[in-house]
Amino acid sequence: MSAFGSFSVRKDKAHIEESGEFAPKFDADGLVPVMAIDATTKEPLMLAYMNAESLKLTLELGEAVYWSRSRSEIWHKGKTSGHTQKIVEIRTDCDQDALVLMVEQIGAGACHTGRNSCFYRRIVPGTPAALAFTQPDLSFDPGSVYGKKTK
Repeated sequence: MSAFGSFSVRKDKAHIEESGEFAPKFDADGLVPVMAIDATTKEPLMLAYMNAESLKLTLELGEAVYWSRSRSEIWHKGKTSGHTQKIVEIRTDCDQDALVLMVEQIGAGACHTGRNSCFYRRIVPGTPAALAFTQPDLSFDPGSVYGKKTK
């Protein structure tokens, strides 16, 4: 078992909102959404999910470890690419059902498409709404990092 053992037991609303105890609320699938943000630039990097095991590993290692919903497995960010996310700070919201990771992005980028951020397009209102690239250029070549598997 990790050095962080288990989390606090969820009690009443006031306790969850006002105590110093960390009692994350996982959804019906055992997951909590996690937003990774660059600690220096404050730019959003990616949205992912953690289960209890990946959250404990993140706390223990000081690097982001997620749960891959598509592969149904623990995903240590950067283990394949070398583009790890060093934890600077972790925040939770008032009811502890969402997390924000303030990270130092190590390596060329966070996105498997080869960009620094997974949020490389903005929505342009209209009928229909469209997308405009905010980061059209790649930060790295995903083919050389991941081989043929880029999704």
